[in-house]
Amino acid sequence: MDPTRTGPVALAEARLRWLDARQRVLAQNVANADTPGYRPSDVRPFAESLAAAQPAGALRRTDPRHLASGEGDARVQRERRLPETTMDGNGVALDREALRIADTETAHALAIGLHRRYLGLFRTALGRNS
Repeated sequence: MDPTRTGPVALAEARLRWLDARQRVLAQNVANADTPGYRPSDVRPFAESLAAAQPAGALRRTDPRHLASGEGDARVQRERRLPETTMDGNGVALDREALRIADTETAHALAIGLHRRYLGLFRTALGRNS
């Protein structure tokens, strides 16, 4: 059994892939800030894409008070409601996109830090602290 393919390491890697996809979508939004009629996109929340990736029957709802698993994946989705649009119909707000990019960068730093520390635990356990 490869311990790096299960548990926290695999979860951190899945999160990093999701963050990479989100960063690409947000960069595309910023690049199209002046395109008439462009509607900004975002990826589905990580929790939804993680729930969709779980094998069928992995988690079961045994009590009505348990949270139901979400349906969805990490595909790009158009924003349903745009708080503001320009005269040409463009819905990209650069301040909103900048906040999303900053949040994504912070989450990326956290995920990469956790990934490195967890792999460091394996190196320590194996006696390879160099």
